[in-house]
Amino acid sequence: MSDVRDRNESAWLLTPDGSREEPRLREQMRTFADTDEVDIVIVGCGAGGSTLMQRLARAGWSVVAMDAGPFWRPESDWVSDEAGSHHLYWGESRVIGGTDPVPLGSNNSGRGVGGSMVHYAGYTPRFHPSDFSTFTDDGVGADWPLAYDDLKPYYSDIEGELPVAGEDWPWGDPHSYPHRPHPVSGNGELFQRGALALGITAKVGPVAIANGRFGHRPHCIYRGFCLQGCKVNAKASPLVTHVPDALDHGAEIRADAMVSRVAVDERSGLATGVHYLYRGKERFQRARMVAIAGYSIETPRLLLNSASTRFPDGLCNDFDQVGRYLMVQGAPQTAARFDEEVRMFKGPPPEVSSEEFYETDPAKPYKRGFSIQTVSPLPITWAEHVTAQGHWGASLRHHMSDYVHWACLGALCEFLPQANNRVTLADETDRYGLPVARFDYSQCENDRMLLDAARHVMEDILTAAGGKGVITINRAAHLVGGARMAADETQGVVDSDGVSFAVPNLLITDGSVLPTQGSANPALTIMAVAARAADRLVRRTSSAHSRRALA
Repeated sequence: MSDVRDRNESAWLLTPDGSREEPRLREQMRTFADTDEVDIVIVGCGAGGSTLMQRLARAGWSVVAMDAGPFWRPESDWVSDEAGSHHLYWGESRVIGGTDPVPLGSNNSGRGVGGSMVHYAGYTPRFHPSDFSTFTDDGVGADWPLAYDDLKPYYSDIEGELPVAGEDWPWGDPHSYPHRPHPVSGNGELFQRGALALGITAKVGPVAIANGRFGHRPHCIYRGFCLQGCKVNAKASPLVTHVPDALDHGAEIRADAMVSRVAVDERSGLATGVHYLYRGKERFQRARMVAIAGYSIETPRLLLNSASTRFPDGLCNDFDQVGRYLMVQGAPQTAARFDEEVRMFKGPPPEVSSEEFYETDPAKPYKRGFSIQTVSPLPITWAEHVTAQGHWGASLRHHMSDYVHWACLGALCEFLPQANNRVTLADETDRYGLPVARFDYSQCENDRMLLDAARHVMEDILTAAGGKGVITINRAAHLVGGARMAADETQGVVDSDGVSFAVPNLLITDGSVLPTQGSANPALTIMAVAARAADRLVRRTSSAHSRRALA
């Protein structure tokens, strides 16, 4: 644990009861003037932005990180209630289209410091080595301009900092986790029972939830409200895992600051800072470098809204790559009723999973694959499942009163990147007068085959466990892509270090840079990519003098 503390002391910068960060961190937070030319301004304080901020602050950089949402105080701002947690989602207007439009909000967008990791399920598997070469190996998707081994040490570092708890992992690059697995609740036990009956390997974890005290972070109390913001701070999110350490090393977080445009000098072609809206006024923060970490909808939107004479079609969009290849994962959920009480809401929503179907199977008609996890929808979300089956009125009430007898599994299907699945600007504007994002999405035939295959496997597992009355709802989760990394500027927006091809002092360090998404939850990979980008950046610019020379 000492090596973790040496590089990230966030878990020890909470009050002894773990309820909040030490008050001095906010009360005495270093602040900068707009006229100060800081080393870097970061747009977004989610998985990628907060990791980058913490790493650069530790390296002695002057850092301002802006977020359009609040700087949350879990003990007062969050509640253990579904309906009372909607303010954690990005609720600004967006337009959706395509043949398979993707609803945006609760499970794929965050608002405020910590981003969508504030309300993610806490599941943090690694991508597999094969994810980085799907085009070479399988003829689909895209090859990354880096390999699994380039991220491996950063995966390990972040797993220690969150921390991650789980059994030894046999899939992809087999590895262990720094903390022992959590006990399994009723939903997980049924998954294990059905998987064992079918000869399918299932493992507990990996969850980024403290199992026992970690620094001043408390133990998980298994109350089941991970998706509503962990009020007890046992679940990892950047708000508790990287933000405190960043503040302790001199970073400033400027919350409720909506960045409207990245400024680029027309002569030098370098970014000079960001225009933003704060307390009703337009302001401009000067910076030697700019990093964008607004995630897969807002990052392309900001680039497109930053058009100029030099970039008439949007910043970094010389080759029409901004906004393209945006992906979701197919995330069907299958449930079954059991005679005994299951109480699936107890414990973390994902506890047990299998990646046995993750890789391409030459015997199947589709490429790539899917993973399966326990999921545990709370009553409002469960009601959506039931109404999707056509139940209403008395039938809906009957199913809801029977809630404690149901178990539910979810799959993550690797949908393929397609150029026309993209973000553009809509004619509609938001409350700031900025054009909102339009996200068009259509599934391909491979996507649909994966959905069907995953549904059949989940139905088989629950039936083998003794479940009856199986029902499935199709849904989507986990946005990635939209400003992908590539080998050259004709195929993507940034290089393998997250540096823009078009603007050499502009970085993108969020999920938008991922060329493919695998069948794994992306949070850990986003953080690892950002940690690597920070490491590479610090090595290239090892002194204040060289940073100024770069800019």
